[in-house]
Amino acid sequence: MEKLVCIVGTNASGKSALGIELAGMYDADIVSADSRQVYKGLDLGSGKVTKEEMRGIRHYLIDVACPNEFFSLAHYQRLAYRAIDDIHKEGRYALLVGGTGLYVNAVVDGYDLSDKAPDPQIRHEVEKLSNEELIEMIRQKDPSMLERVDIKNKRRLERAAEKVLSNDTRQHCNVKRYDTLLIGVTYPRQELYERIRVRLDKRLDEGMIDEVIRLRKEGATDEFLYKLGLEYRYILMYLQGKFAGYDEFYDKLFMEIRHLAKEQMTWFRKRADITWIDMKDEPVKRCVELINGFYGI
Repeated sequence: MEKLVCIVGTNASGKSALGIELAGMYDADIVSADSRQVYKGLDLGSGKVTKEEMRGIRHYLIDVACPNEFFSLAHYQRLAYRAIDDIHKEGRYALLVGGTGLYVNAVVDGYDLSDKAPDPQIRHEVEKLSNEELIEMIRQKDPSMLERVDIKNKRRLERAAEKVLSNDTRQHCNVKRYDTLLIGVTYPRQELYERIRVRLDKRLDEGMIDEVIRLRKEGATDEFLYKLGLEYRYILMYLQGKFAGYDEFYDKLFMEIRHLAKEQMTWFRKRADITWIDMKDEPVKRCVELINGFYGI
């Protein structure tokens, strides 16, 4: 199998900048693993790296879909496979970098996925149900499905419910496509929270609210923006007047971003094959040691 290095971590963990620095050292290309950066125009809200920040490093799986467009995990996996394989054919190294755990797992573990488009009527029905109702529905139809889905994530529950209602209960057989090295990056919790705050302030100052206003004017639906979660959801709610004021909006968004970082870490900690490095203790040097050993350099 071809080898693939993955840099994973939470919001504001510095994984993107670290990936770019490593890519420059190894003459590598980066494949993004971020569920919101696939969409064009979602720049500040998704924390997308700028052209200047890329420092000439080629990035794949950024800006590959339009707002409102159906883009599934299977779509992502197919495009990621294509990008990684193309990079390898050129005799170059590929780095998978991102914080969307499901995207990372789909590539690393070789998920057996279907490209089948959702049934609009079924989707409409399941979206009206609560988490508890979705769990009970899945339990009645296919209890084993609950072992493979994050039951705290409503969108994942909805997709699982769609599968069982569509009788998509075939046995999936994952097939690993790459020999992978997974490197996780982290900061002490309080320092990570401070990095999240500084990053949030910077993006708001740069016009993150204006970005959502522009997206709505250009046709992005409120339903689409709401389902993106975090920045896009809470800015949308702020624009709709659902907060008493800016301070209440800011405090709620900051709290939710911190909560997501905690969930991301919980997700990644489930993988025993991730080697964690301290971003305060010469992370580049440690990564180089791991990568050189992985490639036998």
